[in-house]
Amino acid sequence: MVFDLLRRNKPEPPETALEQKASQTARVVSWQGAGRTAWSPRDSVSLTRSGFAGNPVGHRVIRMIAEAAAAVPLVLQDSRRRFDSHPWLALLARPNPAQGQAELLEALYGHLLLSGNAYIEAVAADAGTPAELHVLRSDRMRVVPGPDGWPAGFEYSVAGRKHRFTAEGAQSPVCHIKSFHPQDDHYGLSSLQAAAMAIDVHNAASRWSKALLDNAARPSGALVWNGSDGHGRMSEEQFRILSDEIQSNFQGAKNAGRPMVLEGGLDWKPMGFSPSDMEFQKTKDTAAREIALAFGVPPMLLGIPGDATYANYQEAHRAFYRLTVLPLAAKAAAALADWLAGWTGEALTLKPDLDQLPALAAEREAQWRRVSAADFLTPAEKRRLLGLPAEAPAAPQREGGQDD
Repeated sequence: MVFDLLRRNKPEPPETALEQKASQTARVVSWQGAGRTAWSPRDSVSLTRSGFAGNPVGHRVIRMIAEAAAAVPLVLQDSRRRFDSHPWLALLARPNPAQGQAELLEALYGHLLLSGNAYIEAVAADAGTPAELHVLRSDRMRVVPGPDGWPAGFEYSVAGRKHRFTAEGAQSPVCHIKSFHPQDDHYGLSSLQAAAMAIDVHNAASRWSKALLDNAARPSGALVWNGSDGHGRMSEEQFRILSDEIQSNFQGAKNAGRPMVLEGGLDWKPMGFSPSDMEFQKTKDTAAREIALAFGVPPMLLGIPGDATYANYQEAHRAFYRLTVLPLAAKAAAALADWLAGWTGEALTLKPDLDQLPALAAEREAQWRRVSAADFLTPAEKRRLLGLPAEAPAAPQREGGQDD
């Protein structure tokens, strides 16, 4: 009856029962139709290929930040004094036979900017202290979580082979430096992921410009057929012959600018640029500005037109160091110091030396002048405000053990 058709939970006869799928999640798979925007993959390898190796703006901002941060001088000190010579400083000055300090730190900052993660391996000597430091590729490293969810080791894969790094006692042989990621417990979030849409727009604009140049920088047009019978319709044979002739003789960069000979009844109607095409360069500049802002580089330093956020180039350069380079260098230096302290047991501070940065010379000079003029501060308090140890280094004595 009709009420039986409306009845719920009615068992179906065995011969008419529908076949059940093995997967319990098959019914939640969504259908995706055509017409959606095609974005590039968001994994670190694809983003590095499209955003660094294939995009001039992304390549420049990452190189600019990594090179500037690697050139920042580092100082090592404790609560009493700064060290002019120390095993940590010697290790950083020559971390391995193939790299110096600048090359090691540039690779470290580069991987941190590209993937949000940076890994440093320590090769221990016989005494148990690090003898060499090596930066490992972040796309080959995988964090191995333990039973409690915290990282228990690292797995490095290359050429089908895997190597497991496990903690030797309480000290890990790998130092993992990562950026903040609100939705991941083990990996950092790269600025390249935040700028992925702008990178796709910029790359698409470059490809469009290249295709336009291949067409002799002229927009497309249409061939209009006016037959002798007054009808604008070609026969199938005429259409095929005309299409083959255009494809073989007039398409491609090698045929750009070649004059077209039209037979009777054919007329060429060029299609000019629309107003949206005229704004295309502004769209490309906007995408370049978004890429620069995602990494914290003032667009003025990249020569992007139309940006007047900073009064002059010097102010933009100072903001670049203060807001981007120094936080990155300070974070990496603090992580390295904490990691090296687990090997040697020394509680030391490794940080950027602000007094040796030319970009901050004016700021540091004004700060020194203000602190020196503060008579209500003790010498120890003044030194702490300037980032110096509380005790001044002892003056060297002359020969004979007496001063004049």
